[in-house]
Amino acid sequence: MEEICSPPPHQRTANVLAVGAIGTLSALTIVGRHTSTPGVGWLVLDIVVGVVACGLIPLLGRRPVPIALVLAALAMLSPAATPPSTVGTLTVAQRRPLRVAALVALAGVAGHLVQEIVRPINGLSLLWFAVLDLAVHAALLGWGQWIQARRALVNSLRDRALRAEAEQGRRVAEARTLERTKMAREMHDVLAHRLSLLATYAGALEYRPDSSPEKLAKAAGVIRTGVHQALDELREVISVLRDTEIDELPGGRPQPTFGDLRELVAESRDAGAEIRYDETVADPSSLPPATGRTAYRVVQEGLTNARKHAAGYPVTLVVQGRPGESLQIELTNPGGNGVPLTPGSGTGLVGLTERVHLAGGTLDHGRAAGGGFRLHASLPWPA
Repeated sequence: MEEICSPPPHQRTANVLAVGAIGTLSALTIVGRHTSTPGVGWLVLDIVVGVVACGLIPLLGRRPVPIALVLAALAMLSPAATPPSTVGTLTVAQRRPLRVAALVALAGVAGHLVQEIVRPINGLSLLWFAVLDLAVHAALLGWGQWIQARRALVNSLRDRALRAEAEQGRRVAEARTLERTKMAREMHDVLAHRLSLLATYAGALEYRPDSSPEKLAKAAGVIRTGVHQALDELREVISVLRDTEIDELPGGRPQPTFGDLRELVAESRDAGAEIRYDETVADPSSLPPATGRTAYRVVQEGLTNARKHAAGYPVTLVVQGRPGESLQIELTNPGGNGVPLTPGSGTGLVGLTERVHLAGGTLDHGRAAGGGFRLHASLPWPA
């Protein structure tokens, strides 16, 4: 396909200029040789060979080795082919491996030696001509190989730059995806907890319509507040999925800490859950923020699942630990009828397990030995 396609306009212009320059050199060579040794027969041969050799120059780009060998053969017949043959040797040296380029250069040396034997230059011995011939072709070979190596180096650097740019783009995309996944998981935990609380209050209103007006008003107020909070959190999820930075959102809330556990438990108790909370933690202020945040999410997910799958059953929550050992969290409940109060994605514990593992801890969940459900997390707590 490359051989039959016409070159672009700028390439055609360059070919015309090259042929013109080489043709001028060939014409000067013919004039110089026939000034000292005139002869009509040799003149006709030189003109014909010069025209043919110059006509072959544009073909060097497509088939450099065969054309260079033909030019070397024409150089045996006439000095008019010397400039085109020199260009052919240089072209092969620029585009082909050293071994092939060296063989073409030797062919050029042989062709010019035959030319000197048939039509010697006055005042120049064959030995000195051979030395000059070898030196010129060696220089052409070295120059062409250097250009080829430099071109390969530039192309290699360009490819490496393009690969580095693509790799950087891929890393940025991966980092963005991981960050969005992390933030979406954070919002999943919060929304699941919030919506389960709303479902609990709504269920109370549905099954106890005879409650006092004060209780009904309180439940309605909690539902209204919860809906507003859930809408704000849902807006944050949508913003995350739209590549909006969470820190740029107006009214963004701070991340929960270990100190917010009691408030979380109190919120669930206000929703009607019976929670036995036992906290035995030495120096909680020294707990790393990331560990405290993970502990909060573990308890939040456990209470959410208990509210969804074992509504009305008591929950036992034990949190204990000290610096230099670990933070242990165990949440148990007797289990319900297995029918969730509110539908869920089923991936909460999966995401929670990954979160705990990333924090360097372990998470176990499943049926307890005496029945019911057990959630146990162990988080590292450096001294």
